[in-house]
Amino acid sequence: MKRALNRFFTRQFPRIVIVALIAAFCVFPAASQASAQNQNFPAGTAQGTTEMNGRVTTPTIPNVSINVTQPQTGNQIAFSLQLLLLLTVLTLAPSILILTTTFLRFSIVLDFIKRALSLQQVPPTSVLNGIAFFMTIFIMWPVFQQVYVNAYKPLSDGQITVREAYAQAEAPMRLFMYKQISGDTQAISMFMSVAKLPKPNNLSEVPTYVLVPSYILHELTVAFKIGIILYIPFIVIDMVVASVLMSMGMMMLPPVQISMPFKLILFVLVDGWGLLTQQLFNSVRL
Repeated sequence: MKRALNRFFTRQFPRIVIVALIAAFCVFPAASQASAQNQNFPAGTAQGTTEMNGRVTTPTIPNVSINVTQPQTGNQIAFSLQLLLLLTVLTLAPSILILTTTFLRFSIVLDFIKRALSLQQVPPTSVLNGIAFFMTIFIMWPVFQQVYVNAYKPLSDGQITVREAYAQAEAPMRLFMYKQISGDTQAISMFMSVAKLPKPNNLSEVPTYVLVPSYILHELTVAFKIGIILYIPFIVIDMVVASVLMSMGMMMLPPVQISMPFKLILFVLVDGWGLLTQQLFNSVRL
């Protein structure tokens, strides 16, 4: 019996010690803290409470309602149509700005140079569009400034009406587009003949709905002409590399993979980005 007790205490003694330590450091202090209600633990802490402050008020949520009624007068119908037209113009505003500025020409030419260099992912299309965007702002800044001074500023000050502001904003944009196609009026003549309008003698006789598509076709033509000129030296490099590979019997090796480093070397040595930007700026008539 004594041996069994000694064996039990020998095996269970560490567990008994651990339980006693836990009771001494955890259970007893918690019991003493519960008994002392006015004593804070740890020392120096503030007395807490679970009651909400009476000064706190519940938030108020406004009631939003939309009423759809039948128009009673012609002015209400006209206002609804003007609002619908304004929303439509705001939706098409990015496309209008792209097609009536130099962004169209710049973006197409930059995409041509990327394809001529046989580059697939570098630089990304978003980067090229960003370059074309800031180049467009640089070129169109005087026109935008005239629109701001003559149309937006007087309209915001209440000096002119919306109709007058539109006329003042349209004038510099029309003048810019007409300058670009003044040397080649074939597009204007085509659209004027399709619309069955007489041949114009000056800019004032060309309607805006004729000038804008004529400008778009002209910009596409100019951009493709520049792209063809950019392609010529790189096509020569591709032909030379392909001929060398065929003469060496390496017909299974893609010529584009070998010619691309030579294109990049040539483009960097002649300062291709600088020359391309300068020629794009020179192609715009200001």
